[in-house]
Amino acid sequence: MAKDTKERILLAALEMFSRKGYEGTNIRELAASLGLVKSGIYKHYESKEAIWNALLDRMIAYYGEHFGSAEHLPPVPDSLEDFVSMTMRMVNLTVRDEQIVKTRKVLTLEQYRDERARDLATKHFLTGLAEMFTPVLAGMMEKGLIRRDDPAMLAFAYTTPISALIHLCDREPEKTEEALRRIEAFSRHFIRTYGM
Repeated sequence: MAKDTKERILLAALEMFSRKGYEGTNIRELAASLGLVKSGIYKHYESKEAIWNALLDRMIAYYGEHFGSAEHLPPVPDSLEDFVSMTMRMVNLTVRDEQIVKTRKVLTLEQYRDERARDLATKHFLTGLAEMFTPVLAGMMEKGLIRRDDPAMLAFAYTTPISALIHLCDREPEKTEEALRRIEAFSRHFIRTYGM
């Protein structure tokens, strides 16, 4: 039961932090949203900062498990079409999974206040994607699917525009379908340009 309450607190904190930011989130309001009193929160977490750090730990684990990471790479595709399909599966997950969307919002809001949030934002919005796609593209080169080039540079060139369009979905959700079409068109352009 205590584990369930701790998880409920973190999910409610994610919701509040994604709307109000860290500074704008009040422990009393967080407790009330869960039907608890303030001391009920402190029974599980000693401070708002402890909730924040537990939430960041949870977000890292959730993102790695559901989306992937440099430590949990997607498989190297067997065809160029598989590469487009893999990309679109990953993109659809990241723009439709509420916890991942809220995580991006929290990191966007808090990257200027909190050093750990800044480092995670850099990793999840830029460097982590390129690190994840570098070995995938290198593997595609080994399979003869794409022409040989610097895989790290190709990964950077591939993931940066996709990341920008994902952020557009966060800012303007009404443009999500258009952004998804543009991402797929870009992915197809990439394989036409680099494919063998």
